[in-house]
Amino acid sequence: MSAPHDRPKGRSRSLGEDVPQGQEGSPSTGTLYLIPVPLGPNDPADVLPTPVLQQVRALDTYVAEHAKSARAFLKAAGHPLPLQQIAIAELNEHTREADVTALLAPLCAGKDVGLISEAGCPAVADPGAALVALAQREGIRVVPFVGPSSILLALMASGLSGQNFAFHGYLPAKEEERRKRLKALEHVSRLEKATQIFIETPYRNLPMFETLLAACAPQTRLCLATDLGQPTETVRTRTISGWQKCEAPAIDRRPTVFLLLA
Repeated sequence: MSAPHDRPKGRSRSLGEDVPQGQEGSPSTGTLYLIPVPLGPNDPADVLPTPVLQQVRALDTYVAEHAKSARAFLKAAGHPLPLQQIAIAELNEHTREADVTALLAPLCAGKDVGLISEAGCPAVADPGAALVALAQREGIRVVPFVGPSSILLALMASGLSGQNFAFHGYLPAKEEERRKRLKALEHVSRLEKATQIFIETPYRNLPMFETLLAACAPQTRLCLATDLGQPTETVRTRTISGWQKCEAPAIDRRPTVFLLLA
């Protein structure tokens, strides 16, 4: 039997077939660069390292959640090309799974591509993860760059366990399901001494906060990290009983990361 890489000439590898060991990052394919974006309306030069900005300015092909905001970022980052000359394909919650495959075409043709999110690190709580997964499956080189992540910034400032933690994305929107989920996360946190991290659509922040106060034990610690990376940033950790004695926090319609440790 021939080795996996001894494929007859002329046979093309189907999408999703594992890349033979040693063939990753073929010179004939481009590189997918994962480029962070500031969390707020900040000058990219004040947030991103120089090597990241240099790579941003060197690329002329991008995949982004929304082309309009991507162009605003590229302009603020000092991209030397006219914005009309920069190719930007969209990948967001409305993108069909079949259409994600087409986004690999420039990379397969040898073109370097930048992946950017609306804010923060691409592919982390972000639709761009689907493109990264395909790139990895196809043996395309993927290079992540340093930049702001609201999840890690919140954890760093929370005072909760940074040795053992888990991120859960969005929790159920319905109150009863949300309460059950929070109780389950609190149980895991207590059992494993692990910080549980999650987010919410900003207009549902206050209902989430109210459910937390009702569902969790008095000594469970809860951190609210709001408007991270912006001048209005606040990060505050209290026990549930401590939060119950305070006025409701000003988190309505403001991006917030929730962290709890039982």
